[in-house]
Amino acid sequence: MSKYLTLLIVSFSIVFVSACGDSRIHSHGVYVLVDTSGTYAREMKKASKIINYLLATLNPGDSLAVAKVETRSFTEKDIVAKVTFDKRPSQATAQKRAFKDSVEEFAKGIKGSAYTDITGGLIQGAEYLNETKAGIKTIVIFSDMQEELGKGTIRDFPIKLDGFRIVALNVTKLGTDNADPRLYLDRLARWEARVRKAGATEWVMVNDLESNMESILVTR
Repeated sequence: MSKYLTLLIVSFSIVFVSACGDSRIHSHGVYVLVDTSGTYAREMKKASKIINYLLATLNPGDSLAVAKVETRSFTEKDIVAKVTFDKRPSQATAQKRAFKDSVEEFAKGIKGSAYTDITGGLIQGAEYLNETKAGIKTIVIFSDMQEELGKGTIRDFPIKLDGFRIVALNVTKLGTDNADPRLYLDRLARWEARVRKAGATEWVMVNDLESNMESILVTR
């Protein structure tokens, strides 16, 4: 065997092994934050539709988690359900069924929280998705994006969202927004500026859930 052929085989082997090691490079990891504060808790039926869409769309090897946004959201206990779907389609289907059951059970007993710690939820979501090593990482925020922190909760510090997509869904208008629309627009602009400063690659707003749900995920 010539030295050239040997070198070619070795090079091919390295590329092949690297590709195998990067098997999750095109996988999706999605972390859904569901606002459970005040009257927004009533929006859970819409959130369930989004979760069902994700369950139907995500593939074996993808990861999905749903967590509630409440008084303090930077904790594992706020994760309602989480899973990385098995490569075997039949097993992945069973996992999706179990995931849906967990979310439905959560929705039945949902109680409105006093405060809304969106920042804590973002940090927890980033931590979870980084652990999945998914190639495409998306945090979905189902909220009016009005953060209200309880006494002693500190969130005014830089956060890291390098390489993440942030999708804000169903951002309802508050009563004060109707009186002065600038409040609504400013709130969204502040969040977009904050997540982009944190390193997010994309900020997506989806309020028309009926026709724009495909915007939640990116085409692989």
